[in-house]
Amino acid sequence: MANAILNGVSIAFDDIPPAGPAQRTILLLHGFASNRNEGWKRTGWYSAFERRGIRTLALDQRGHGESMKSHDSADYGREHMAADALALLDHLGVGRCDVFGYSMGTRTAMQVALDAPDRVSNLMLGGIGSKLFDPRPAGSVEAMAEAMSAEDPANIKTEMLKSFRQFADEQGEDRMALAACSAADSAPLARDALGTLTMPVLVVAGRHDELAGDPDELAAVFPRGKGVTLPGCDHFSAIPHGLLKATVFDFLDGMLDDDFPDNYR
Repeated sequence: MANAILNGVSIAFDDIPPAGPAQRTILLLHGFASNRNEGWKRTGWYSAFERRGIRTLALDQRGHGESMKSHDSADYGREHMAADALALLDHLGVGRCDVFGYSMGTRTAMQVALDAPDRVSNLMLGGIGSKLFDPRPAGSVEAMAEAMSAEDPANIKTEMLKSFRQFADEQGEDRMALAACSAADSAPLARDALGTLTMPVLVVAGRHDELAGDPDELAAVFPRGKGVTLPGCDHFSAIPHGLLKATVFDFLDGMLDDDFPDNYR
């Protein structure tokens, strides 16, 4: 584990070289209440990328893992997290790489691509789909913050919120930091803006992922988007699943769509 002061805050990260010469570099962005170890190392992604000759970069996003733990929502938001990711690339001397985000990390990944499209070779978005553009239900932001700050998780009435709270507790995360993170104000991602991204984009979600919606509908927003639905997976079970790894590596190898091969390096 390494640590750097990026944009004035402490960010923990891993920089894992492959066994042989690096063929490419990938930046990994984990989901809400997760961290780089839980989201990527324990689930086998580090070793999978290492075997494929890929240099792997993964950071704990603000409020998570071993990075800065502010209890002020003003210190969070998608723009701040994307700026941290780009600052990490600068810190490590990486000009251009593949970017793979899961759940909350997809929003960071899309913001990175919008802010610096020339630095993203291929964009991979997991655990997300057409629901990205749905208006947030009234009170949903407050409900997540309340679930994280509740003294007794038994009082959380929504099963999905209870799952996130249980996950945060299992990881030993700072619940007040997560509450602040969930309450941060970020402008909605605009369909028209995403439509300007010209790099190949993979959108993948489990068939039973109630948070994501249809990945094909979101993929259609991107000029070179590809949607994939994973059978038998939900939001939480997809990230360690072999089907997700196979889909990501097929995409990176240029095997999912004949329209893509000229763009792969």
